[in-house]
Amino acid sequence: QEQLVESGGGLVQSGGSLRLSCAAYGRSFSNYAMGWFRQVPGKEREFVASISWSGGITTYADSVKGRLTISRDVAKNIVYLEMNSLKPEDTAVYYCAAGSRRSLSEGAPNYWGQGTQVTVSS
Repeated sequence: QEQLVESGGGLVQSGGSLRLSCAAYGRSFSNYAMGWFRQVPGKEREFVASISWSGGITTYADSVKGRLTISRDVAKNIVYLEMNSLKPEDTAVYYCAAGSRRSLSEGAPNYWGQGTQVTVSS
């Protein structure tokens, strides 16, 4: 069964860094774009970043540009989200996702992970 498993979340102080990982199991996701979304209670899930199947094209939400970096290891079926200069407003549950670039841009990917909590204290 295909699944995405996130790890690396936790509590960090404002200005700190974290690296999230998303491991894909059950099939090769090498032909899929992959991405990260985040959600806080009471709000809709929002797009954070995506990366093409080859890793050559990356897209970011304006709110995270210059601070978060998405990358992937195709051979290992892992996607990463390097998070620097974190702010309290980055606090959310972060979800890994996989699908076509269009499905990610529409917020309707083929696969979702279970989410990992990131909390940034002020």
